Amino acid sequence: MRHATVPTSSRRSRVLLFYLSRELVLRVATTGAILVALMEILALLEQLTPILERHLGLGGVLYFTLLRAPMLLGTICPLAVLIGALLLLVQMTTNSEIAILRAAGLSTPGLVALCLPAVLGLGLADMVLDDQVTPRTELVLAQWWNETDPHPEAGHGFWFRSGATLVDVGYAAEGGRLLCKVDLYRRDAAGRLTQASHLDSARYAHGHWIGGLGRGLHVASVSVRPAALPSGPIRDLDGPDPLTPAQVMRLAADTPPLSAAAAISMLQGRAPSSQPPGYLRTALLDRALTPLTFVVMLLLALPVVYIPPRTGTRSWLPVWCLGAGLLFVVFQGLLRALGNAGTLPALLATLPGVVIFTCAVGVVMLRIEER
Repeated sequence: MRHATVPTSSRRSRVLLFYLSRELVLRVATTGAILVALMEILALLEQLTPILERHLGLGGVLYFTLLRAPMLLGTICPLAVLIGALLLLVQMTTNSEIAILRAAGLSTPGLVALCLPAVLGLGLADMVLDDQVTPRTELVLAQWWNETDPHPEAGHGFWFRSGATLVDVGYAAEGGRLLCKVDLYRRDAAGRLTQASHLDSARYAHGHWIGGLGRGLHVASVSVRPAALPSGPIRDLDGPDPLTPAQVMRLAADTPPLSAAAAISMLQGRAPSSQPPGYLRTALLDRALTPLTFVVMLLLALPVVYIPPRTGTRSWLPVWCLGAGLLFVVFQGLLRALGNAGTLPALLATLPGVVIFTCAVGVVMLRIEER
């Protein structure tokens, strides 16, 4: 009986795929850990004094560091992929490993194909981190920070939409369970103002928002009628998707990290929102393109495989590749800011950077191959 054998070339490809994936992920993880540690130190330099003034001690410092880590990791992941790829490819080039692989018949596109599974896997992991982990940890951090604030009245005010009602909150306290200086502007289906109300405070209790005594104005077609408001439930905040203290802390943030489900609910009007539709659409599309962003970072590191082995670390090519990666990050950030403001459609605020820099790398690689 003849046994089936695996072709030698296929076995070698699997071994090479495993080796490149392992080495790339290891370098990206090490780079990411170092960058996160540096950013944590910078964040602690800013927040250490408030933490100690609140008498939170070493436990508060560690808690702050732990909750802040997912957001920092998601922020620096693209840069970590670029640096990790540069470290791996420069080492393989200077050790003549790239030359040996070329002699064995491996082309540059083949090298990219072998690195793609690891890069796409890292991109998907970062996408899950930004969508599921970061919004939760940042929300817990915001609630904890607000609950431990001895002077919440010094906090900033914020606006949000709850259905057709616009809500202005002076500041939030007790982790989002207490709203102070609340103004509600009720509108009809056509967007016309029908009532303006002011409440000194609103407290979340037993799943409902209870407002204290207040005053308001009822706006008719040709007249305005003042009225006193009795204490009781606030129906504008207890709608089909009731406002919770956790949502209050998310709405109070300037640019809160949002999960895809939360962003979609806001776009459909099923959840309170403090962000314009352009911001939500851009955030959704940007998150969906995260794996492609990581692929661009890999491509930007690729030219270093053409460094002559004798040149070694004296070559300036890795520096230029790193500069191109930083330029890509800045360019994407600029387009994303325009998309957040509604100046550009979400597609034009996220996709052009990926296309432009991919084409630029392709042109550079062709020019190098022609030499």
